[in-house]
Amino acid sequence: MEERLQKFLANSGVASRRKCEQLILDGRIKVNGIIATELGTKINPDIDKIEFNGRVIKPNNEKVYILLNKPIGYVTTMKDQFGRPTVMDLLKGVDGRVVPVGRLDMYTSGALLLSDDGEFINRVTHPKNEIEKTYNVTISGIISKDEVEQLKNGVEIENNGGIYKTKPAKVKVLKIDNEKRLSRVQITIHEGKNREVRKMCLAINKKVLALHRSKIGNIEVKNLPLGNWRFLTKREIVDLYKIY
Repeated sequence: MEERLQKFLANSGVASRRKCEQLILDGRIKVNGIIATELGTKINPDIDKIEFNGRVIKPNNEKVYILLNKPIGYVTTMKDQFGRPTVMDLLKGVDGRVVPVGRLDMYTSGALLLSDDGEFINRVTHPKNEIEKTYNVTISGIISKDEVEQLKNGVEIENNGGIYKTKPAKVKVLKIDNEKRLSRVQITIHEGKNREVRKMCLAINKKVLALHRSKIGNIEVKNLPLGNWRFLTKREIVDLYKIY
């Protein structure tokens, strides 16, 4: 049965659908020994020989879906050029080529999905699907009602050298510590701008002291110790596909 080359690569766990499209355009994929550079290329996985970096890519029929509670100090990459610990170092005993679904910066802990299902990765990360991500944020200073409303309505942040106004967010004050002059706030967004929550807090002149992603959609890490991982349940996988 024929299918598009980028879809086959993504479903085989090579990378996300968009990344696979770029690999094709860069001439890094071979079909039957010939470099493929057109996104419309169709292949038959049962007949054609597909190669990436000299490795034959086979259909992936056993998909893997993982939830990791990432500790601070790990980067969300497969390998790091500076030799820093990566989230892959925490996945001992996992068979197959899973990749991170989205990112968390080195100094943010919490929920991170990993999978080898390209279609799943595309669904969860594509901006149009607006998957919610919930963060628990400890900030310096006492947050005011006006500042909470600013975050709810959207604030201007730096993004790729320009100014971007964030979409409306859900904001809930969890705790105010007047003695230590700290606030703990829950912020739920459905965008994926680089370091967005940190920049949102900076926009109201609040410095982030600790940042933890507690939920992706309805999937929580509340009962999963830092540094540990588990497979998603079938119900969780179905819900992500259904909702997003």
